[in-house]
Parts: sequence; structure tokens; C-alpha cells
Amino acid sequence: MSSELLDALTILEKEKGISRDVLIDAIEAALVSAYRRNFNQAQNVRIDLNLETGSMRVFARKEVVDEVFDPRLEISLEDARRINPNYQVEDVVEMEVTPKDFGRIAAQTAKQVVTQRVREAERGIIYSEFIDREEDIMTGIVQRLDSKFIYVSLGKIEALLPVNEQMPNERYKPHDRIKVYITKVEKTTKGPQIFVSRTHPGLLKRLFEIEVPEIYDGTVEIKSVAREAGDRSKISVHSDNSEVDPVGSCVGPKGARVQAVVNELKGEKIDIVKWSDDPVVFVANALSPSKVLDVIVNEDEKATTVIVPDYQLSLAIGKRGQNARLAAKLTSWKIDIKSESEARELGIYPREEMIKLFDDDVETDFDFDEELE
Repeated sequence: MSSELLDALTILEKEKGISRDVLIDAIEAALVSAYRRNFNQAQNVRIDLNLETGSMRVFARKEVVDEVFDPRLEISLEDARRINPNYQVEDVVEMEVTPKDFGRIAAQTAKQVVTQRVREAERGIIYSEFIDREEDIMTGIVQRLDSKFIYVSLGKIEALLPVNEQMPNERYKPHDRIKVYITKVEKTTKGPQIFVSRTHPGLLKRLFEIEVPEIYDGTVEIKSVAREAGDRSKISVHSDNSEVDPVGSCVGPKGARVQAVVNELKGEKIDIVKWSDDPVVFVANALSPSKVLDVIVNEDEKATTVIVPDYQLSLAIGKRGQNARLAAKLTSWKIDIKSESEARELGIYPREEMIKLFDDDVETDFDFDEELE
């Protein structure tokens, strides 16, 4: 083996980030296989590489035994002691068996296997890098499209964006730059495979972490996310610091922070509401922008009955039930909405103290269009 190859290993280590020791081990394993295949040898052998000169020697390894059954793997105690009188039974004797023509075969084999091992090691590095980025967000470039996936370049690898993870209101073209949420990283025989999403609630959460410093540093916490991708989403936020307004922090000056998220999601409407450990308050906030008169809680069934003014019923339910559906997802409580007149017919009356509480409460939702006006 030439010293040029060893120099090449050093270069590979720097450029590919693959340990030189890994490559040396790969070469040694390849040379053992080449020796057995090309010289019809089945014995146990070891390759000795001189990293300074690039020279290479092959040593057969044989176990010392009293009686030899397989001369390729065993050597008698008598023959072993001719080599060294200190050998005992079960010791291993090494004898050089380097073929004269082994250098040429070794060079060819080393090139093939090093190429393969470099490819495998690169795959391993990519997998290690991306497995730590599951549930994280990355910016990618759309490469190509087919009926099942959009292929998004994340630099070292192409990620797969399945059809059911694509936003219905988006049209993707090659060279488009998009932010994607990494949902799963798998190790396959062909290398790591990465699946990404544009519809996952985690994407919304990560986008707010990027845009809102208070979320990134932990001052404000996103407690829950409910999302119908491409149409409308709700997030609940909370801060243990009484001097920090969690909703205002997410909205930003003149709505700049939430506007950046809305732009990235191609106009998806976002309601930001204040979280509360009191289900009465939390459910009322979650139904924003609807006004709520009272919330009656059934702890056993984790269900609530919400009473709203008659003129607010359609707003509370939302288009095709969307507002109520998202509020239920956000709070993890079942929500049954009734108008005030319907509730009174059923003998349910809003409590005066709750009406006053909700009247005095600070507005917790963000109407983006209204804010810009």
C-alpha cells in the first residue's frame, strides 16, 4: 500500500469528518477478505499496516493444540516451540504469509472498500446529526415533486414532505425556500431517511420560538397548540413573571412578531390566548373572539357547558364549528356551547359573578386584521 493512500485518509478525515481510525479498520477488514478470496485461504489472518511507510504484511494466526485437526487454523505444540520454545497450548502463533502479488490486489480492494466505508460513515454522521433534530425546524429548498412527496434539500440530505403533511393553501415549486418541521428520522439500508411536515402543530410552536425572544429564553411558555393547517390555529401562552404579558409578547409591536409567523404560514389565522389552570377561565379565553357569559364545568367527564349571548353563538361555534373545535383541542376539555336563551329554557342561568368576571377580563385574543387597521 502506498503512502499516498494514507495521505488520502488524512484528507478524508478533514473533509468528511470521518475518523482516520475508522478508515484504517475498514482497509484492514477489506484486505483480510481480499486475501481469503484471491488466494483461496480460509485461515484466520491479521493485516499489519505501517502507517509511516505504507507497507503491509499478512500474518496467519493459528492456535497451539496437542493434536492438529485443521492445519489452516491450528499448529501443533511441537511445531510452535520450534518457532518459540515458550509457546503453550491455547496460545496463538502468528506467521507471516504475505503473497508476492498481494500489493496490486490490496490496492484495488482498498479503494473499493474505503469508498463504501466512507459512504457508510457519512450516512452515520448524517443520521447522528439529524436524529438530534427531530421535533426541530429547518429551512430547506424544494428540489423536485412527485405524486407522493416533495423532496426538500436540507443541505447534506433530501428530506421527504408527504402529501398529507403539505398545507392545502400552498403551491410548491423547485427552488422555493420553506421552513419544515422534522417529524421522524429513520435509519435504512440506503442511509438515513428524514420526514418533514408543514402541517404539524410543532411547526407553529417552533416558529414562535424563533420570533419571540421571551419564548426562546423561557420567560413565556407555549402551553398548548391547536392547529388546522392553512386555515386557523390557536395557541395558549403563560408566564410566571407577573410583569410580562405573554399574549403581548407573542403579538409584538404592531403585530410584527405574529405577522412574521402568519407570513411563513401563507396567511394562516392565529389566535393567541392566555392559559389558565382554571378551566372556567381557560375555556372562556380559548373561545375568543367570542364573548362568554359563563362556563359550567363537569370534572368527572372533563366536559364544559359554555353559555354565550344569543348574537355571539355563531361566532363562538365558528365556521363549520372550527372555533369550538380548536378551543376543545387547545384546552383538552369537551365544550358544549349554548346560547343564553337556549340555556334559560333548559333551566341553566349564567352566574352574575361570572358575567362580571368575563366583562372585566382583559381581551386575550389577537385579531390580526383589526390590529393592522
